[in-house]
This record gives sequence, C-alpha cells and structure tokens, in this order.
Amino acid sequence: MMANLKKWKLACPTNDQNLVFPNQSDNPLDHRYMLRRHYWPAFKKAGISKIKFHSLRHTYASLLIEQGENIKYIQSQLGHSSPTVNLNVYAHLMKSVNQEAARRVENAIFETSGSRMVAKAEKGLTAKAITP
Repeated sequence: MMANLKKWKLACPTNDQNLVFPNQSDNPLDHRYMLRRHYWPAFKKAGISKIKFHSLRHTYASLLIEQGENIKYIQSQLGHSSPTVNLNVYAHLMKSVNQEAARRVENAIFETSGSRMVAKAEKGLTAKAITP
C-alpha cells in the first residue's frame, strides 16, 4: 500500500500545497466529489454494501484492537492526542481480559499526567511537601 502511495506521490504533479491528491486545479479535492466519483462507485464495483467514509477509520481501529495491537500504536495510527482517547471510544470492543489492561494504562496515564494528584490535592487528600 505504501509503495503504491509513494509511486503516486512521485507521479503526481507538484503543487504549492504539496497535496498527494490534488484536483485538476492543484487544490484539495472536494470530499463530495471524491465520494460521488470514486468512493461510492468502488462499493458498487465490488458488489458490497455502502458504509460511511468515516466508518473506515472505526473499522481499522476495531481490527487493530481485535488483533490485540498495542494501544499506543493505535493512537499513533489514528492521530489521537493520547491513548485515553482510544480507550474512551473503543474500550467496549476490548475483550474482558484486555479491559483490565486498558484500565491499568488509563490509570498510568492519569497518574503520570498528575490529573488525579491535582484532584486529590484540591480535596486535601494528599500530603503536602515539607520544605526546610
């Protein structure tokens, strides 16, 4: 797949915005045009039911989770700001044995970021540092 994309990028005319898929005027493709001209016809040609374009992203993430892929890798693939975003959206897809691991990752993230520590400090539940 990446080899094909690299070939396309090299064959693609250069444009000011360095787009991989520019329209004929070297501007970004209009999503409606792409759907009407390429996406929906591909489903028809393949003889399969149509799905929303964004559903491809969820399908990809779901397949990675089903295969037991590392949550940090999934985060990088989807471009999420943190693994917590993945967990919030996709935790229901994780097997029960993986859900406990997902909770541990979430706890590690929050403990590392200090968000729980700040919440505890605001409630007066943490010991204050003693400075000499």
